[in-house]
Amino acid sequence: MLKLDSVQFQYSVDSERYDFSMHIDAGTIACVSGRSGSGKSTLLDLIAGFLIPTKGALYWADQNFTSLAPDERPVTTVFQNNNLFEHRNAIDNVVVGINPKIPKHGKDVERAKEALEAVELSDYAHTRVSQLSGGQQQRVAIARAILRQSRVILLDEPFSALDQQTRHSMLALVRHLATEQQRAILMVTHDLRDCEAIADSHYVIETGQLHLKKQISRRPG
Repeated sequence: MLKLDSVQFQYSVDSERYDFSMHIDAGTIACVSGRSGSGKSTLLDLIAGFLIPTKGALYWADQNFTSLAPDERPVTTVFQNNNLFEHRNAIDNVVVGINPKIPKHGKDVERAKEALEAVELSDYAHTRVSQLSGGQQQRVAIARAILRQSRVILLDEPFSALDQQTRHSMLALVRHLATEQQRAILMVTHDLRDCEAIADSHYVIETGQLHLKKQISRRPG
């Protein structure tokens, strides 16, 4: 379980104070909504380790990881802007998630191919990322997150650039990652249809506070 225990943060003494408490069980998805500037990105940055809380603690499976560096945390983030190497092809961008040497052959490459197949991009494995559409680039980023095997996946507006058909496929894939691979997934979104489609809980950030708005009952299968 991912747990935020009264995690507080302020950018300055004069700025709004954020106070976040929540838990996400392995195998479930939580979505977070809120107006622009409400603190959604701040929440993700605190969990990922790009910001350090002024108070409170973060836990995974009862282990406190508040003081760990971003690359030591059980967390992978899929950013809205993808963070891809545009001069490299899709498979290189995926395999670098587990092997920074970017091999051309071997087990890691085969796993990267499987991840690209999962996001329906097998035919674009050797296409330079700069030649892919925004939606295809987002799917490459999701494939890299799949490959890293992190227990917590943070999704920052993950489907904003996708057409409707691809959006439905990726929603189903994210649901599969949670249910079948027992990952805890936190998805920030402005589109509440995505939340209703796959989330188990819906949180809202208002005046710096994180509130549970709705628990969503999902039937197995």
